[in-house]
Amino acid sequence: MTTAKVNIRMEIEMHKKRLLTMLLSLFLMIIPFVAYATTITSCTFDKDTYHQGQTGYSTITMYNDEDSKMKVTELTATIDYYYTDGNIYLQTFYTNATLPAEIQQGQSNTWYIPFSLPTNIASGYTSVHVKAKTQLWNNHSETWFTSDHPTYQPTLYIESPYKHQLEEQQIINNTTTTIVYLFAATTILFASMTGFLVVLNRRARVINQPVT
Repeated sequence: MTTAKVNIRMEIEMHKKRLLTMLLSLFLMIIPFVAYATTITSCTFDKDTYHQGQTGYSTITMYNDEDSKMKVTELTATIDYYYTDGNIYLQTFYTNATLPAEIQQGQSNTWYIPFSLPTNIASGYTSVHVKAKTQLWNNHSETWFTSDHPTYQPTLYIESPYKHQLEEQQIINNTTTTIVYLFAATTILFASMTGFLVVLNRRARVINQPVT
């Protein structure tokens, strides 16, 4: 093997070692910043059913399960809108609370996110993407580190504006059907009573005829 090839191989090995060292150093630098500080334990809405153009709010509870305090720097709820014309639109709503807000170790906090629905939103179920940005307090360095982004994905139900019209029409149809049945039953009863009276009257005439 020539000296040139040996030198090239040594240089390649050195580059590999340098690259490995750089990756290891980068990994060690990233570790303190990737800390799981909190989880969203629940996300509920103020109503079970919403209508087009209606307003509401979601209630979000987060729990700090780490060994130091943490703070929430951002809390949002993004709704996937499906319009009645088939177009898709995303809209993000923010909490009405003042942020950042701290959560002490082993404690939970609750926030609210108000939202409003478009007047032409399609009916049915739609996804709501709740996301929080947090920071974790490092007791040794006494600084805040960017932490995880806990998420939650509940579903929102938008009722069709035609549902009440269909229900009212169904009530009218049921009422009409009942009236028809009652009328038919009354007619049959009246016809039966008329027939009975006619037969009874004929028998009375036969009995009252003089015997010759």
